[in-house]
Amino acid sequence: MKVAIIGGGAAGFFASFSVAEHHPTANIVIFEKSKKLLSKVKVSGGGRCNVTNACFSASQLSKFYPRGGKQMKKAFSVFQAKDTVDWFSKRGVELHAEDDRRMFPVTNSSQTIIDCFEQETVLRGIKICTQSAVNKVIPQEQGLTLCLTDRSEHFDAVIIASGGSPKESGLQWLKDLGHQISPPVPSLFTFNIPGNPIQKLMGLVVPSATVRIQGTKLTHTGPVLITHWGMSGPAILKLSAWGARILAEKDYRFTIQINWISIRNEEEARELLEDDLIRIRRKKMINANPFNLPNRMWAFLLEKAEISHDTLWLDLSKKSRNKLINLLLNDLYEVSGKTTFKEEFVTCGGVNLSSIDMQTMGSRVCKDVYFAGEILNVDGITGGFNFQAAWTTAFIAGKLC
Repeated sequence: MKVAIIGGGAAGFFASFSVAEHHPTANIVIFEKSKKLLSKVKVSGGGRCNVTNACFSASQLSKFYPRGGKQMKKAFSVFQAKDTVDWFSKRGVELHAEDDRRMFPVTNSSQTIIDCFEQETVLRGIKICTQSAVNKVIPQEQGLTLCLTDRSEHFDAVIIASGGSPKESGLQWLKDLGHQISPPVPSLFTFNIPGNPIQKLMGLVVPSATVRIQGTKLTHTGPVLITHWGMSGPAILKLSAWGARILAEKDYRFTIQINWISIRNEEEARELLEDDLIRIRRKKMINANPFNLPNRMWAFLLEKAEISHDTLWLDLSKKSRNKLINLLLNDLYEVSGKTTFKEEFVTCGGVNLSSIDMQTMGSRVCKDVYFAGEILNVDGITGGFNFQAAWTTAFIAGKLC
C-alpha cells in the first residue's frame, strides 16, 4: 500500500509513524513544500518544544479547545496526553511537567524532539521529499493521484497535514474536493496598544489580573505581560483564542478592562484596604503597596491616578482613594491591532469538522483522504494543547480505517 502524507510538520510526521505502526508493510512518503521540516516544533516553547499538557483526562483535555473541543473528546479517548508521554518515553525521550502543567523534554530543547522524529523516519523507512508542493489531489476509482510541480504520483491513501492557512484561498484545493471550509482567522495573538504610557513597563508581569473585552462576554484571569507594543501573557493569549472570530470581526479594535488585583468588587477591595490601613497609614504610598502588585506597576497606577508617590496613606483624600480603587479594578486600554505570538502562528478555521468522520479522521466526501493537525477547524489555547491535537488526530488518521 502506498500512502502519501502532505505536510512535513508535527502532524505529518506523527501521522507517518502511525501508518507505519498500523500498516508495517506500507510504502510511506512525506511531501513538504518548503525546504524546512518540523519548523513549528523547532520554535515552540521558545525553542524548548511544549510537547503536550499534563492533563490526563480526555473530558478535561477537551475543554481547552475553543473550536472542536466537543468532537475531540472522543478522539482523546483513543489517544490523549498520557499516550503522548508514553510514546516519547518508549523512544528514550522523557518529558517533564512545569508548575503550569506544560510538558517539555527533560533536555529543554526542541532539537530532542526533532532528532527523535528523524530517527523514527529512518527506522520506519519513511521517505521524505522536501520542496515538493502538492498542487492538486485527483480522486480515482482506486486511490488518488497527487499532482506535484514536476510530476504526478498515484497513492492508495492520502493524509493531509499541511497546517493552517492564513487565507481561505490557500484551502481552495480542499474546497474543490467538496469539503466545507471555515474561513481562517488568527488565534493566539498579543494585543497592540500603540502610544500608551504603559509600554514603559515592558517586561513586567502582573501574576494574576482579570482581563475583560468590553462589549463581549470574553474574560480571563491569569498572568499579564507588558510588552513594548502592548500586552501579552497567558490571560491575553487565552482571550485571543476564545475570541478569535469576534476580535477578527472587530478588526482587532476594541477596549479591554483590566482588574489588576482580581478582587471581585469595590467593597471587597475597600475591606482589604481598611484592614491594612492601621499598619500603613503613616507610610508613603509608594512604599506601602497593600495589593502586592509589582513595584513598577504600583508606581505607574499611582501616577495614572494623579497621586503623588510621597503622599502618606493617612493624607489620601476620599476622592483620590475612590479613583485609585476604581483604577485597580477597572483600568481601560484601547487595543488597535495584534501581533503573532512569537513565531507560533495558529489559526482558527480550516476544514470544517462536518466534512470529517472524527472516529477515523477520514473525509466524508472523498474516499481514502484523511486529515490531521491544524488543517482541521480545531485549535487549542496556549499550553501544549495544539500539539496534542496534532498527535491525536495524526495517530487516528494513520490507522487508515
